[in-house]
Amino acid sequence: MSGDAGGNPQPVSPQRLTDLLASLVADRDPGHPLRVAIDGADAADPGALADSLTDPLRLRGRAPIRVSTRYFWRPASVRLEYGHEDADAYYTDWLDAAALRRELLDRLGPGGDRRYLPTLWDPATDRATRAGYAQAPANAVLLLDGPLLLGQGLPLDLTVHMRLSTPALRRRTDPRQQWTIPALDRYEREVGPQQLADVVVRADDPRHPAVQSRLPLD
Repeated sequence: MSGDAGGNPQPVSPQRLTDLLASLVADRDPGHPLRVAIDGADAADPGALADSLTDPLRLRGRAPIRVSTRYFWRPASVRLEYGHEDADAYYTDWLDAAALRRELLDRLGPGGDRRYLPTLWDPATDRATRAGYAQAPANAVLLLDGPLLLGQGLPLDLTVHMRLSTPALRRRTDPRQQWTIPALDRYEREVGPQQLADVVVRADDPRHPAVQSRLPLD
């Protein structure tokens, strides 16, 4: 299976999707740990897709590293400066992209020492996690999940965007998180993640995903 990420989506089963992505990831060797982003709104559950890739990657001889961007959010005093439900702040101020690069992405990239922080800040306690540095093996694959990841210039080697249609986004977003929808709409409008991603997963119905890819999928 191959084609442009802007072309026709190909229906697949959830298991087939996992197998296709695991094979695509495992076959890529940039000469340093592979940095993969699974980008998507919380309603699309990008973390579940990232989690599903860990065992298949191990079976293919790679060492997965699972990281969620929620542990690289800024402190509440910064991200909630304009209130708990400010969509503009959610879009621009929640993720500490500089720390994500400094403590994780750059360290796993070309010339990096492969010593990385798996977590930095706990949003539940609003305190530093005090996690120690870990050493990534040369065959490592970072599986980084979170929303609003593309279009920020983050150094990533492979990007997957989980796309929800407008009705699905509104239907599947938790009522307590509906205030984030304007930020997610802005992301679609201003960044166009479905044009930037290497792989797009249509995720309106998690039982029946469809996939589009700029890279060959076997």
